[in-house]
Amino acid sequence: MSAFGYCADVDCYYGREEIEVIEEILPDTVMTFDTFTDPPGVVLFPEEAELVRRAADKRRTEFTTARHCVHRAMERLGVPPVPVLSGAHGEPAWPPGVVGSITHCAGYRAAAVSAGPGTIGIDAEPDGPLPPGVLEAISVAQEREPLRRLAAEHPGTSWDRILFSAKESVYKAWYPLARRWLDFQDAVIVLDPLHGTFDARLLVAGPRWHGQPVSGFAGRWMARRGLVLTAIAVTAPPAGRKAA
Repeated sequence: MSAFGYCADVDCYYGREEIEVIEEILPDTVMTFDTFTDPPGVVLFPEEAELVRRAADKRRTEFTTARHCVHRAMERLGVPPVPVLSGAHGEPAWPPGVVGSITHCAGYRAAAVSAGPGTIGIDAEPDGPLPPGVLEAISVAQEREPLRRLAAEHPGTSWDRILFSAKESVYKAWYPLARRWLDFQDAVIVLDPLHGTFDARLLVAGPRWHGQPVSGFAGRWMARRGLVLTAIAVTAPPAGRKAA
């Protein structure tokens, strides 16, 4: 069984035209902040700034805006912003009681946080076909024929890119629970074109959550404003209820 299920805010800082998108595919227990710009004058915590002190300008800009999104999302959660550093494998090191995920690609940065325990995985990619050879590297055989059918039945959607993004979100949700690597080919993704959802079945033994082994995740996807976005949210069940 799959242990999990997942299911416009406008921020005056950027002006009324800056409508957030990632929140549309996350439950309301998750607080988000995203932007299509790199705002000037963002000040990192000194510990965060040290992480990118020697980085190239592009990397420093991405990191700075992404951490800005993290701090604003934490404020929306009601948590005072604190430095969010990097773990041994580059993953965000969230403060106690907070789980979250960060994504950035050309022209877009986003963060999503929630009260722990649990896990979140979000990913954003440019809405366009994968480069030649990438699909074969990141997919398993049983995923490719469904992708071909989706492309024929629903043209104009970058189904291979959505698959790639979904696998990125799966890894981001997996790692905080398992604390070990998950390869692209260690999960099989089934995309639902009508409801904007996906299911991920793990092909390796997973960690345990509320006493049950994790065998998969359920997530949501959408294509908007030149982007493909995917999200997974696993949060603690309400008091008195078991995780579905």
